[in-house]
Amino acid sequence: MELSSLTIAEAGRMLRRKECSAIELATAYMREAEEKNPKLRAYLELYPDAEHTARRADELLADARGNGESSHLPALLGIPLAIKDNILIQGKRVSAGSRMLENYTASYDATVITKLKNHGAVFLGRTNMDEFAMGSSTENSAFGPTRNPRDPNRVPGGSSGGSAAAVAADMCLGALGSDTGGSIRQPASFCGVVGMKPTYGRISRHGLIPMAASLNQIGPLAKTVDDAELLFEAIAGGDDFDAVAVKDEYQRSRIIYEDLQGVRIGVPKEYFMRGLDPDVEVGIRSVIQKMEHAGGVVQEISLPHASYALPTYYIIAPSEVSADLARFDGIRYGQTTGMSESYEGVRAAGFGPEVKRRIMLGAYALSAGYYDAYYRKAQQVRRLIRNDFDEAFKNVDIIVGPTTPTPAFCLGDRADDPLAMYLADIYTVAVNLAGLPALSMPAGSVMRDSVSLPIGMQMVAPRMREDALFAIARAVERVL
Repeated sequence: MELSSLTIAEAGRMLRRKECSAIELATAYMREAEEKNPKLRAYLELYPDAEHTARRADELLADARGNGESSHLPALLGIPLAIKDNILIQGKRVSAGSRMLENYTASYDATVITKLKNHGAVFLGRTNMDEFAMGSSTENSAFGPTRNPRDPNRVPGGSSGGSAAAVAADMCLGALGSDTGGSIRQPASFCGVVGMKPTYGRISRHGLIPMAASLNQIGPLAKTVDDAELLFEAIAGGDDFDAVAVKDEYQRSRIIYEDLQGVRIGVPKEYFMRGLDPDVEVGIRSVIQKMEHAGGVVQEISLPHASYALPTYYIIAPSEVSADLARFDGIRYGQTTGMSESYEGVRAAGFGPEVKRRIMLGAYALSAGYYDAYYRKAQQVRRLIRNDFDEAFKNVDIIVGPTTPTPAFCLGDRADDPLAMYLADIYTVAVNLAGLPALSMPAGSVMRDSVSLPIGMQMVAPRMREDALFAIARAVERVL
């Protein structure tokens, strides 16, 4: 078996059985990354010390085997992972895909990194992303775009496009991304992998360079639902450094669905109206039909305020962006000689066009005379969107629909049309506004220009019910 084609679960079993070593595993994935990255640009930097971490993992594995305790080792020990370029790793550069932070070195570990280090995971490098997580294609990176492994002429999605591409191209076993309005699920859909956004507060954001504080969440990208749950389980939990982090420890569902018998599946009628690619609709409806044949109880539901999710998001998110990015003023980040030069020079040179656009939109929405008309009203609609989901979950266990309205689009197709770019997130932003857990999983493919492109199905669960989300998604994976 090619080591670079393994899943996390398979690699873990092989490590414990001494069928391969952590060094061999890290070397195999590093070799794949070095070979493919010049074309795909999934990584901004590969870490030469990955081999040292892998060697330490082999020592722990050897000690555990000698003591007969290998079955009790952390599931991620020796597993090669990729980390999005907005998650801090002490002593490593982290730029958030921006010239503003091009030479910034993290002085501490993000909480998720501390947890992964405690599990013995091996970090291969930092992945490319839209600047400060603002974008849906990874074309907004200050260091050049990432390309989709399925078709290098197309985008991988964003803003976690580098992480999704690295997983899809077998350049790592799993990855971390961040999701503010779909930035894990949308690239997962475009690249044909599993991407999961947790309940707001389930995973600490300490050490995540923020975009919009009330929407951000770190989450996993992986090849399978099982792998995504292994990553999620390792990084979930409370944290004194994050005031909104939930203290409850995650426990896997005790329910194992051999099929979907009795599972109540809600299908929002609003998700199949205008704007959905006909081929994507056929693919998603085919999967829903298979879920019904496997015993699921499918029912049409309504999310009455679904059409307001995108405009609501693009008032709230830019407003928080304008506040969160105020710290990058050239005084603490960048070198200046005066206050005027600090703001006018450093920010003009350090921020890209999309970041500037969102800062200006947010500053306008929060300005005197417009706050009530825009930001306050958007927060009121946000509550209505959340209420829609709460009402729906009184009658269904899971909500399913397309992750994105189209398959991956070509590089440059939407670069000059921000509104068309924003529409790529039309099905995902409502989940962030409501703070719910959701997962995108591969749901077939469509043909474009003689290339088979993946499409994704989004599954949304009630708040704090990641256990049900993973259990049902695993059953769907078997059905497919």
